[in-house]
Amino acid sequence: MPIILTQTDTTVGFLSQDASLLIHAKRRDEGKPFLKVFASLKVLQKHTRIPLKYRMWLRHARKTTFVIHNQALRYVRQEPHASLIAKYGWLYSTSANESGKDFDRAYCEAQSDLIIEDSRGLSECAPSKIFKLTSTKFKRLR
Repeated sequence: MPIILTQTDTTVGFLSQDASLLIHAKRRDEGKPFLKVFASLKVLQKHTRIPLKYRMWLRHARKTTFVIHNQALRYVRQEPHASLIAKYGWLYSTSANESGKDFDRAYCEAQSDLIIEDSRGLSECAPSKIFKLTSTKFKRLR
């Protein structure tokens, strides 16, 4: 599975189904988990159970990451990012930079196997909101 460099729904990011490749590309601690992005609710529900009271909120959320059962996930509907994810079913996603550093295009291109750039280009933007959901409550983390 290649490492893909592209503009995501929020910021420029690395995508892959192989977490070990992303760990190496970012020079990141192995114990830190990655965000999983989905373009289909059916595929998302095969990976985790969404608490019933939050299903509608998750379905309509934009640029929002949810932590459910200690797993970070995001449902993406915005094109063209959603069509890229749909080709693979789901992908791990992380910001395109060396861990703890700012975006450096040359570094990111060197770490990527495939670069997908559309009319938006590749630029750092505001990160997603993050909410931790349990069956009884939610908490905003970012």
